[in-house]
Amino acid sequence: MNTTTIQTAAAQFGEGTPAIEQLGQGLIHHTYKVSYANGNAIILQGLNQSVFKHPEDIIFNYRQVYDFLVKQPGGMQVAPLVSTKSGKDFFTDADHHFWRATQFIPGSYAPALPADAKEVYAAAHCFAAFTSALSGLSAGSLKIILPGFHDLSLRHRQFEDTVKSAHISRLLKATHVISELRDRTGLVAFYETMMASPTDYPARIMHHDCKISNILFNQSTKAVICPVDLDTVMPGYYISDLGDMIRSMACTEDENSSAWEHIGVNMEYYDTLIDAYLAGMGSTLTAAEKKNIHKPGLLLTYMQCLRYTTDFLQNDVYYKTTYPEQNLNRALNQLILLERLEEVAK
Repeated sequence: MNTTTIQTAAAQFGEGTPAIEQLGQGLIHHTYKVSYANGNAIILQGLNQSVFKHPEDIIFNYRQVYDFLVKQPGGMQVAPLVSTKSGKDFFTDADHHFWRATQFIPGSYAPALPADAKEVYAAAHCFAAFTSALSGLSAGSLKIILPGFHDLSLRHRQFEDTVKSAHISRLLKATHVISELRDRTGLVAFYETMMASPTDYPARIMHHDCKISNILFNQSTKAVICPVDLDTVMPGYYISDLGDMIRSMACTEDENSSAWEHIGVNMEYYDTLIDAYLAGMGSTLTAAEKKNIHKPGLLLTYMQCLRYTTDFLQNDVYYKTTYPEQNLNRALNQLILLERLEEVAK
């Protein structure tokens, strides 16, 4: 994104020539902190329209969530949207880039990885409390941002269809992972049972990207401020948020690691995640969800293994890679984690 384009967008949300600082690596969106001469500061983002085909739906959902939560003083809050000088919630520039802004929260930070179990608890409790706080807002009132995002049946069908059409050279390399995935189709059956039991497994408003870097903490007190990155907030199921937290926070190795012998489950973090999620959701969870509280980690890890394997067999068209067999190694990483989680969930 060139400087002139960014400055043009920034000028829509404030007065004067601002100071612009890039945040993060820009793997999905282009994100900047913009500081204006009057002391105001915003987080400005150019949304990735290759991933998010209807970015206006993201704004719609954000507005629905914010307007609902702001009526509950003292409870869960999220950063306010910042309107353009013409009063709109977003700006589309001459090159059709889609921009939105939220208020910058001073004195905040978002950790890349949890420092300890206390931070894990705080993050998991916040994500759960977010869903619980929105229980009075109908899930059906929000737009579906990414259709089929955590649809395990769909991901399994895509995997099987790809196995039928993949080149033999890739199939031979992935034989072990393919076999192990096929041995675990009972997880797909459980998911389909969930979908057929809406009373036991109701749709709720979920975050869908529950990593600790999407929680803002106070730099001084280390207390949670609020969840951020609400782009994938939409109707979903409890398996998504809890499952992704387990997959991303309780694993002893990053999903890109090929140190196979070191991949395992940090049991302190795992137990902390479960306890925090139960506490944050309170009475919102059903008896069936509580009974199957260990399923989310299995389901989301299995799903991610399916997705990495599928992408490898499709010649790496979705996930970025830095070497030829990275997606296959990512799939094996997730398979090993799944095996470890199966031991925990017995």
